[in-house]
Amino acid sequence: MNSRTKGHGFERTMAVRLRKIFPDVSTSRFRGALWWDIAGVDLTGTDPYNFQCKAKETSPSYHSILASMPKGQNINVILHKRNNKGIVAVIDFEDFLKMIT
Repeated sequence: MNSRTKGHGFERTMAVRLRKIFPDVSTSRFRGALWWDIAGVDLTGTDPYNFQCKAKETSPSYHSILASMPKGQNINVILHKRNNKGIVAVIDFEDFLKMIT
């Protein structure tokens, strides 16, 4: 399986797993939401969060990815999956503080 196929599959899996919380979630590619896809948002219908999904064995540049995602009211979240290691969620610390206060 190539990395593109792996990434698209991970996006679909995350949409299914998040559907209990966000009933309208779908991939930005499925919705034809090109602007969201270009802006680095892989899942739509997830307000108040923007999700970028990464399925790769090396750590992506979290800081760069978060910096390139849309600024605004939504909290930007990176979901990162490694084989046999599980999935982690990465957010900016200031957004984390907003969530817990």
